[in-house]
Amino acid sequence: MILHRILFFAIVGFAVSFSNAASPIISSERSRNLKQLETTPLLFEMHRLTTTDAEQMFYYPRRDTNWRKNYDANEGRALLGYKDERQAIAASLVGGIDYRGGESLGDTIWPGLDGGLYLRGYRDSVEFMLDARIYVENHSASYPKSFDKEFVEFQREENNSGVEYASYARYRGMIAANLGFGRLMLARDVFHFGPGYYNNLTLNQFALPYNTFSFEFHVGPLSVISLYGDLRIYSNSMSNKNTNDRNLYAHRYELNLGNLVLGMSETQILYNENKVWLFVPIVPLFMEKGNFSEDNNNGALAFDANYRLFNLARIYTEFYIDDFESPISLIRNDNIEAKWAWMAGTQIGKDFEIHGHPLEAGVIAEYARIEPYVYSHFHPNTAQAAHLGEPLGNPNGPNSQTVDFALYGRFAKRINVNIRNTWLWKGTDYGSAVNDTTPTSGHNKTGKKFLDGAKMRYSLSPAISYDGDYFFYMLEMTLFNDEKIYTRLGFKW
Repeated sequence: MILHRILFFAIVGFAVSFSNAASPIISSERSRNLKQLETTPLLFEMHRLTTTDAEQMFYYPRRDTNWRKNYDANEGRALLGYKDERQAIAASLVGGIDYRGGESLGDTIWPGLDGGLYLRGYRDSVEFMLDARIYVENHSASYPKSFDKEFVEFQREENNSGVEYASYARYRGMIAANLGFGRLMLARDVFHFGPGYYNNLTLNQFALPYNTFSFEFHVGPLSVISLYGDLRIYSNSMSNKNTNDRNLYAHRYELNLGNLVLGMSETQILYNENKVWLFVPIVPLFMEKGNFSEDNNNGALAFDANYRLFNLARIYTEFYIDDFESPISLIRNDNIEAKWAWMAGTQIGKDFEIHGHPLEAGVIAEYARIEPYVYSHFHPNTAQAAHLGEPLGNPNGPNSQTVDFALYGRFAKRINVNIRNTWLWKGTDYGSAVNDTTPTSGHNKTGKKFLDGAKMRYSLSPAISYDGDYFFYMLEMTLFNDEKIYTRLGFKW
């Protein structure tokens, strides 16, 4: 039966024609929910940066300057729309039907239905976007888990005339003012800092969405973004324990030297404190950290570099420092005060033409090493670098090592194919989770063990999708480790 459903969805999806999704911002991937008509838009934005002379910038979400220029072409199919010399607005109905099942999920979701409104537009210097949806799912498990790791409300049969189902709401959105001196933006999204795709260490696109306020400005080759994020401490967002506050402040500085881009990212997380001056871009957070109680704040600093070669490849790296006693302690790396991580990777891309249609193809290879206790703090559920229990940075968390190798291609901007290979080592002893704690006083000399006894886990994740004018079809699966399957037929009208 499942195979018949998948084939039916595929036939319907391939029967429609091509479309580009349109938005005022280039955002991080919507890998878990709120999918629209494009499968991996950030991947192909990075492909564009690799294969052309386009100015390289490595922080997302950020403004898509082509959106207004192409407004008429992209928004002509909107259900409702209006445009004059100063303003424009477009509205579409969006939604879909999902089939999901997986080993770690311990559940089968069929059917999963969602529907809502996608709104976007501008007036003068202000741009806005909202994607808001309601979800209803049927689960096979008695105690269903959330597929996207956000809150799910389960309706019991005794309260619903014998019908059991899960329901919840999700949204992402933004409103931004483009001013002469910079860009102010309020958004619910996930920020992604740095030139990597899978394994960025400071802020990573595979974190869970959070509410933000950001300011961006440029001075010659220097780009600066200042960010505030409202984080949740516990995985259940409706828990009374989340009445405690966790506040994120982050700055990113990028120096664009043509093919070479140098970046610095810094974060400071406050527990039950909130100091608005940390938002000021000239405040060095790694220095200001010394003016706060150690128990209530957690800071980190990262440096990255990206070099583009012959419009054919990018080579990049990021080094993340969570805590260290001295530079010598990083070299010795013999106790838990040396909390650091390192990522390196490359993206190789090339554009071809086949029978008059473009083929964008490439490969991404990345390696990441995250030492024990990275992203953690002195006390559990306080100032960890996490939101809803998931790391803000690398999704594999502390005491892990990852090799990712992915082949990707997009034909005629319609058919997308991606094959990802992952070799993962994840520690199981203390120091491998964001809530594992370190001592609260003195200079701790406790030794640490990196991946002590951890076994390599290999997974193969093929995916194929088709992007149409009004419909979208996708099939993804993971084999060998954490096996799962996910198929979706979506629409945007």
